[in-house]
Amino acid sequence: MVSAKLRNAVEVVAPTANEAGTAAPRMRADARRNEEAVLEAAKIVFARSGVDAPIREIATQAGVGLGTLYRRFPTRADLIAAVFRREVDACAAAAATLAVEHEPAEALGAWLMRYTRFLATKQGLAAALHSGDPTFATLPDYFRSRFEPALAMLLDAAARGGETRSDITPYDILRAIGNLAVASGGDGATHTERMVMLMLDGLRYGAKS
Repeated sequence: MVSAKLRNAVEVVAPTANEAGTAAPRMRADARRNEEAVLEAAKIVFARSGVDAPIREIATQAGVGLGTLYRRFPTRADLIAAVFRREVDACAAAAATLAVEHEPAEALGAWLMRYTRFLATKQGLAAALHSGDPTFATLPDYFRSRFEPALAMLLDAAARGGETRSDITPYDILRAIGNLAVASGGDGATHTERMVMLMLDGLRYGAKS
């Protein structure tokens, strides 16, 4: 049986029907499997070759025909947006799991590192999102609608336990890490994670223990 703690955490970060687009007709199981295969393949290919990689390469990686891919994702922008939403959902959902498996401050730190790595591996996608294509117009709001509740849940738990301060908003932290994540060079990722650790130290300062 799902514990009350896990159930409450999942309810906080689960997307609504409108956010997740679940108002669309339910797909057949084989169509769902094909979609998941395409999205997973696109994630791998985009990370390896960039978002301009040939669509045929993605179809081959997924083990589906081009017709199958294009029926679900008629344009490259549709595919990029779907990959981005899927990765956002996975990152946001991790907050509920971490909240159950760790103490509040540990869960908060682990999720912020998860979010930091998410940003580091999505820079190619982020560039596409700023291309002006209308397909991407709703994604910034989707990003906030998924990540802010997830982080708010973790922050509130840590603050209630006297482990962190309670006067910082989720958006401030998400934006700050986004600014840090633009660090370049061979040590860019390491530098960003080190700065996030310093941010966590700052959250502990002034905690009502």
